[in-house]
Amino acid sequence: MTRQNPSLTEPQYFILAALMDGPLHGYGIIKAAEQATDGRLRIAVGTLYGALERMERAGLVVSDHEEIVDGRARRYYRLTEDGTAILGREALRMQQAAAVVIGRSRDVGVAPA
Repeated sequence: MTRQNPSLTEPQYFILAALMDGPLHGYGIIKAAEQATDGRLRIAVGTLYGALERMERAGLVVSDHEEIVDGRARRYYRLTEDGTAILGREALRMQQAAAVVIGRSRDVGVAPA
């Protein structure tokens, strides 16, 4: 994510989007991503923590705090300024890409004049 700001994967995009409202723990991120996509995207635990680790190394998220729940540590993650900026750029990129297709699809099936 640091080399010329390549596109985020779909799970990365929705992980970052889940953190827009504030810190969340892993299960909270998974549920927020699932809810945001109406259940279409289900992030596996291994995928989540691998992505969080990579995004933490890239400076897009940081560990915010931990709490102990039922004897287990629950780590909360939050977006960094860089993470917020990358997420915004990715959203704009996808909006521009979608506009190309949506604009053309209006003309599909229309006979030339």
